[in-house]
Amino acid sequence: MAQAQSVVFINPGMSDEIFWTSASDAMRKAADSLGMQLQVVTVERDRLKPMEVAQSLAQLPPQERPDYVLFGNEYSVAPSVLKALEGAGIQAFMAFSGIHEDLRPQVGFPRERFPFWLGSLESNAEDAGYRTAKALIEAAQKHPQWRDEQGQWQMLAIAGDRSTPVSITRNQGMLRAVSEAGDSVKLMQQVYGEWRQDKAREQAAVLFQRYPQARIVWSGNDVMALGAMQAWQEQGGKPGQDAVFSGINTSAQALEKLRQGELTAMAGGHFLAGAWAMVMLFDYHHGIDFADEGLEQKRPMFMLFDASSSKRFEQRMGAGSKVRLDFRQFSKYLNPHLKRYDFDIHRLLH
Repeated sequence: MAQAQSVVFINPGMSDEIFWTSASDAMRKAADSLGMQLQVVTVERDRLKPMEVAQSLAQLPPQERPDYVLFGNEYSVAPSVLKALEGAGIQAFMAFSGIHEDLRPQVGFPRERFPFWLGSLESNAEDAGYRTAKALIEAAQKHPQWRDEQGQWQMLAIAGDRSTPVSITRNQGMLRAVSEAGDSVKLMQQVYGEWRQDKAREQAAVLFQRYPQARIVWSGNDVMALGAMQAWQEQGGKPGQDAVFSGINTSAQALEKLRQGELTAMAGGHFLAGAWAMVMLFDYHHGIDFADEGLEQKRPMFMLFDASSSKRFEQRMGAGSKVRLDFRQFSKYLNPHLKRYDFDIHRLLH
């Protein structure tokens, strides 16, 4: 029997970081479903470690090297990782984050300067920002009593950071939803919570004092939303009743707040980018190239959760879930009738 195709995932996150542990768990479920071998190396947000891991893999005896290395471009590590793998006979694929244009001179495009760099897959982060903001605005507009003297609903935004592409594009999505709302919604201020609950709580407390009529609070991730909701409660407010809040990601605490009605809008699903990449590598290994759909793919991966879908999500994909997921249904090799990939999280929830 032919040896199973082997993949090493260089996980850029921390061992206790919910998003990145969820990403690794989903990849393991994809590997089990497809009969692949997966090794996860978590680098604990050490910016030099991905290059060191790549170097160590390249220096293994040829028969011990993996077929593929899957990694993200967090902290712009792509040039050093690709250079470390050069000449090792290992194929590389980028997931979760692709190449920023300022790195293009160093790495070029997939399969050119580094022929073994097969491609990349990332979520459309703008979609998450847009959908959560749109849902928030629609919820607020059911409360005409929240409008200010100018007849506008006042909104606050707690973004992630100023420089990460995913933060920038989520913000762009939020701003698109605000723009579509026209004069009915006014974004009073945007701050940067650095993805942290404690910082978002402090910032929100100040913003609520500064803009006492603001009733729409958008956040770039779920833990910042939890911080903002905490600040609102500390000032006597009731999240979901006298103000609306949104978040992105799928932590258990945020999912519970959604079910309780305190969190009004929540989007998630992009943690599956690595699992979807495993499907693409499985097909590539079996002679079906994804190049006809693009070497650098950006796909919609987010869904808006409600109470019932959040419960189903936790049962099937939550921390510690032993449910086997069928990733075989997404493979072109195993389903020859498939002409285009349809990476739809809803199909994994049933």
